[in-house]
Amino acid sequence: MEIEKRKPSGREKDEASIRLLSKLRGELYSPHASNRRQAGFNLSWMQEDGLEILKAALFEDSNVTTKNAAAYGLRKMRGRMKKMALEVLQQGLKHRNSDTREVCRSALLRLEGKIEQKPPSKRAPKKGRFEIREIPRGNRKKRTIGMMRERKRGPAGNRRSSRD
Repeated sequence: MEIEKRKPSGREKDEASIRLLSKLRGELYSPHASNRRQAGFNLSWMQEDGLEILKAALFEDSNVTTKNAAAYGLRKMRGRMKKMALEVLQQGLKHRNSDTREVCRSALLRLEGKIEQKPPSKRAPKKGRFEIREIPRGNRKKRTIGMMRERKRGPAGNRRSSRD
């Protein structure tokens, strides 16, 4: 999907911040899930400019995965932007696009704590082909060092010859 260039809002301080915002905006539409999510989180720290980019990604006709990353960024807004981010998510509940409505509903439920966050998956260690187990001792007698010496020497106490 080709995204059109964003017009600077005038709040950006310098050329570096404009480049950073355009880079993060491009990452928000990335095919890689981790890049989208990280871009959403980084945009949540960008105050009004980040809110504007996340709102545009949520409301325009884009993939559900991009909308999820934008909702994640809106959920992670802090400070004075938190209230504005909540308003954007509530506006999304009334949007014409069903994907946007579903993403916003899910994000608001997560914020309220009604949907628990997924814990990181814990993979079970891979089992090899064979399982090594201990054999139970049962009724067998324990061997002692003295018994082993007797077996080597034989009943008469002499060492056994190799002819036996």
